[in-house]
Amino acid sequence: MKSSKTIDQQFLEAVEQVNCHTEPFPADFLLRLYAYYKRATNNDSSPNSKNNLINAFKTNALFQARDVDTNVAKANYVELVNSYFKNKV
Repeated sequence: MKSSKTIDQQFLEAVEQVNCHTEPFPADFLLRLYAYYKRATNNDSSPNSKNNLINAFKTNALFQARDVDTNVAKANYVELVNSYFKNKV
């Protein structure tokens, strides 16, 4: 998919689309979004849910994405969001 928008613009638009969505997302989708978002924004903070099981799943998702480059994480996030909403229509 060629676009004149930069990956940063695409990423910010995808984040906005997710933030504006009011229906619940599937848990596996949210975990992948979480990991790519954290990598894309270079956020190295640990998960801080009050639920230990949720923290474990988030930690695992982050571990799986640990070697993903920032721009690749942004592209993966955008692709994931686009695919989700394309399949919802």
